[in-house]
Parts: sequence; structure tokens; C-alpha cells
Amino acid sequence: MAKKKYLLTATLPDGYVKTIGPTATPFTHYWRLVAHLGGGRTEVFWGHTKSLTEARRKRAAASDPGIARGWDRYDFEIVELVRSSD
Repeated sequence: MAKKKYLLTATLPDGYVKTIGPTATPFTHYWRLVAHLGGGRTEVFWGHTKSLTEARRKRAAASDPGIARGWDRYDFEIVELVRSSD
């Protein structure tokens, strides 16, 4: 029998809403990295993880590549996903 699928919704502090799914994978957190490249340009990276610990590891891994890519700075956010029926 197939696993029940859900929609997952992340609402970030700036009001951005991201919906993931339908999925049966037990994701719990959404992360977003906004890299500021200078000159008003930005680049956005995002993903979802199965735990808060895993999401925090993404933040730790972001600092070194940012320096290598010449980012002026970056903002990293983690929010909990809200599960709803499909």
C-alpha cells in the first residue's frame, strides 16, 4: 500500500511561502540562503531536511563557499514545515 502523501508549507519571516509536495517523505524543516553578490544582485539556494540538526549543518557549510564565491554577505533562515493533507 502506498504511503499517504502530504503538502508541506514553509512560511518565512519576510512573508515568503513555499509549498512542497505532495510528498510522503518526512521532511521537517525548510532552509533558505540568500547570497548578496554586490551591485544589488542576489542568488537564492534552498532545500528541505528531515531534521533541524541537518538544516543547521547546511548553515555551517555555507560560510566557506561564500568566501570563495565572493559573496558580500549571506542570510540563512530555517523554518519548520507545516504538514497538511493533499
